[in-house]
Order: sequence, then structure tokens, then C-alpha cells
Amino acid sequence: MTRIVVVDNHGQFTHLEHRALRDLGVDVEIVDNETPPAEVDADGVVLSGGPDMDRVGRSREYLEGDVPVLGICLGMQLIADELGGTVESGDYGGYADVTVDIEDDRDPLVGSLAPETRVWASHADEVTSLPDGFVRTGRSDVCEIESMSDVDRGLYGVQWHPEVAHTEEGDEVFENFLAICEDAS
Repeated sequence: MTRIVVVDNHGQFTHLEHRALRDLGVDVEIVDNETPPAEVDADGVVLSGGPDMDRVGRSREYLEGDVPVLGICLGMQLIADELGGTVESGDYGGYADVTVDIEDDRDPLVGSLAPETRVWASHADEVTSLPDGFVRTGRSDVCEIESMSDVDRGLYGVQWHPEVAHTEEGDEVFENFLAICEDAS
């Protein structure tokens, strides 16, 4: 059975990420973000959302592993920040219902959602430039980089929250990430 850990960055929806994966039949565990990656045995890692980049603990270290990583909201921003992208305050602030245009229907994480999907997202902060090796896979009228992928390194990010009921095809994002993890193992 595929095992995925959710690294808890103190987000309000971390438990919903756990539940969404568990409901797919995944062996899933939430781990504190101070947990060293060497102590975690997993086929994939989800970096949860959270309130503050100053409270991400050892989350950045999980990017050095050899398993796929999905960053959600703050988790995506952390990936971008760590690997040379830019994160800035968003123009629209808090949570909103947003239509995301999927730009790459072949992307293993979000391609199946093409041509567009409705999501629940916070834009207090957002990725404004991609790190080297990443491609933008989704955009909206609110945010130029709603999702990103570096397929070669197995690193993926979504600005939105696939784990909440307001996101129409959130389960599909988790199903796609599970398939990515199964293909990599």
C-alpha cells in the first residue's frame, strides 16, 4: 500500500488533507513539521498549507528526498521560495472561489482538470515567479501562478486547497498525486 505523509505546517485544513488521502485508501499520517525527513518512511509527501513561512520547521528538507512532493498553498510557496522562485503578497488577500484555467492537459497532477476547474484558494501570498525547472500549469484572473510542476524532480504545487468541499475536483488532485507516487516507487 502506498504511504504518504502530510507535513503539518499549522494549517487549518491539514486534517482534511489527511482525510482525503485516507478516503482514497492511502496509508497516510500527519507528521509535525519539526520531524526530520530521515525519520519518515513514505512514497510521497504533502506539504500542508499554513499561516506563516516562519513556522515551516524542517519542511524545506523534504524537498531533498527522492519521493514526489505536493505543496498546497503555503507548501507551494515554500517550494518556490526554497528553489529560487519568488513569493509576494497577493493583491486579493483572503479566501475566495476562483476559476483556474489549466494550461497543460498532460500535466500529471492537474492536467485531468482541463480546461478549467473551480477552487477555494487564499491569495494572501502567492508565487510570482517560478523556480528553474518548473512550468506554470494553471492560472486565474486572481493569480498568474495557481499551480506549477517540475515533473523531472517530482515536485508539484497548487495555490488552492484541494481538500475542502468548495474545490470541485479536489479529490482528483489527490488521486493524481497518488498515481504519481505509485509510478515513482
